[in-house]
Amino acid sequence: MNIKQNIDYWLKSASHDMEVAETLFQNRKYDWCLFIGHLVIEKVLKAFYVRDKQEMPPKIHNLVKLAENTKLSLTEDQFAFLADVNDFSIEARYPDAKFSFYQTCTREFTEGQFSKIKEMYKWLLSQMK
Repeated sequence: MNIKQNIDYWLKSASHDMEVAETLFQNRKYDWCLFIGHLVIEKVLKAFYVRDKQEMPPKIHNLVKLAENTKLSLTEDQFAFLADVNDFSIEARYPDAKFSFYQTCTREFTEGQFSKIKEMYKWLLSQMK
C-alpha cells in the first residue's frame, strides 16, 4: 500500500465533499449538508488513521472510534463534538429518525453545526502538516 497516495485520496475526497456540503447548505438541503459534513470529518480522520497506523482504515463511520485510533491529541470538547456529529450520519440514514432530523435541521441549527464542522476540518488539516 502506498501510504502517501492513500492519505492524498482521503484528503482530496474530503475536500470534494466539503464543496458538496457547501452547495447543499446554499440550496437549503440542511439535513444532507450535515450528513456530508460528517463524511468530510470521517475521511480526514481516515487519512490520519492511514498515516498513524500505516494500514487501510476500518470500514466504520464512528468518528470517535476513528479518532481514538490515531495519534491526534483531541480535547474532551473535540471528542464530544465528534460524538454529536456521529448523530448526523445515523439520523440521516435511517427513515424512522430522518423526519425528526429533517425538522431539527433549520437554517440556524445547520449554520451553527456546519460552521463547527468547517472549523474542525481546518484544524484537522493543520495537524496533518
